[in-house]
Amino acid sequence: MLGLAVTFLIVALIAAVLGFGGIAGTAAGLAKLAFFVFVVLAVLAFIF
Repeated sequence: MLGLAVTFLIVALIAAVLGFGGIAGTAAGLAKLAFFVFVVLAVLAFIF
């Protein structure tokens, strides 16, 4: 999950540099979602 979040973050940064605002915003949102899913799963793994 963390790798997926980093991948979307890189895609968002490249899209923002090239001027694709809509794609950059969507990729940043997906990166944020993937990161929070990773955090929740990591916390659950540490608890159990």
